[in-house]
Amino acid sequence: MKKTLYILSLFIGLTTIIGCGAYSFTGGNTGNAKTIQVDFFPNQAPVVEPILSQRFTQDLQDLFTRQTNLTLVNSNGDLHFSGEIIDYRVTPMSATAQQTAAQNRLTITVNVNYVNKLNEKDNFEKRFSFYYDYGASQQLNTILETALDEILERITQDIFNASVAKW
Repeated sequence: MKKTLYILSLFIGLTTIIGCGAYSFTGGNTGNAKTIQVDFFPNQAPVVEPILSQRFTQDLQDLFTRQTNLTLVNSNGDLHFSGEIIDYRVTPMSATAQQTAAQNRLTITVNVNYVNKLNEKDNFEKRFSFYYDYGASQQLNTILETALDEILERITQDIFNASVAKW
């Protein structure tokens, strides 16, 4: 009898929580928003990687369309992302005994302007940055795809968390 009552209570509790919208399996709360607009993010960094702008913009659009029910629009979105890539840099991270770099770091920084037309207190302009470390004996062009995968996944997830997941 206790076991049945426990299972029934658990089922009612979970149904109430999910039914009220207090929890989302994607972690995002888009409120009453129905549409999202993601503008092209131009590369304004001193060093320009040709594929970066298109790749970043597409990855950000894909993340939101995969993890929310929002419809992607070209203009007048309820949620609107704009900005630019402001830094793309390779720096040496550690030295060897011969005073040469043992490891390099690729860092990408994006400035994001987020506007929520339905809830203006959520608006922000913020920088997001992440990096990828690789051995100095490796050429950047040989690890670039892997580096971009990791960096852009982290930056886009951080943007998602800051805008709709409220982390």
